[in-house]
Amino acid sequence: MPELPDVEGFRRVLADCAQGRTIKRVDVRDTGVLHEVSAQRFRRDLEGRRFTEPERRGKWLLARTGGPTVLLHFGMTGRLVCARADEDLHAHDRVLFTLGNERQLRYRDMRKLKGLWLAEDRDAAQLLDQGPDALSVSRTDFEAALAGKRGGLKSALMDQSLLAGLGNLLADEILWQAKLHPARSTASLSDDERANLYRTMRRVLRSSVSAGQVPPRDTWLTGHRDAPHNAPCPRCGTHLRSTRIAGRTTLWCPHCQPAPN
Repeated sequence: MPELPDVEGFRRVLADCAQGRTIKRVDVRDTGVLHEVSAQRFRRDLEGRRFTEPERRGKWLLARTGGPTVLLHFGMTGRLVCARADEDLHAHDRVLFTLGNERQLRYRDMRKLKGLWLAEDRDAAQLLDQGPDALSVSRTDFEAALAGKRGGLKSALMDQSLLAGLGNLLADEILWQAKLHPARSTASLSDDERANLYRTMRRVLRSSVSAGQVPPRDTWLTGHRDAPHNAPCPRCGTHLRSTRIAGRTTLWCPHCQPAPN
């Protein structure tokens, strides 16, 4: 599932492929990915516009045009692809933006769980209804967000209204590297533990953004998610545990991340 690092990669694809380019034609091949806008209006309002500098907010990508803004959310399987205009289409290419340089920006999505919205530029960011971006949030704001949240740590980290951009893989990786159990309550953290969690989140995000994804490294928890049952922890060798927490499959080490009392 695309998370903050993936969407930051899509922002770079959009900037490299389309920033400063005129949208010559919009082809909506599947209206199922459009939300709250018809294909006719989507084409009419965007054709002839020019993509300006894109912006990422959490898991959302804002494709600005100086007029309407295209809001993109990639759900579980969405992505952005830059292709030649004459390149064969992929079966899951849903919306095509043909640009003035004979390139196409393609929204590709197999499962179509999210998609594209259209908003007036001045209103775009307000529509997202989410907390501060996890990559840029200050330590003060991070700690304030945690202080106002009841429940478990993993649930808090994945709450987009609290902190934007973290998904299942990132939450598990951050908590494993910080040596905190995913079901530990936010209220139980000491000052030192909150500070360590913030530093760990920043470190994991910087590495993941550089890699364009949460990297499946052998030294990271993420590198062992698809291993056979009871795979060893890459840090201590203890068999990893898996269960559902906050509605998602959760992986942790019972030795490195002791369960709360």
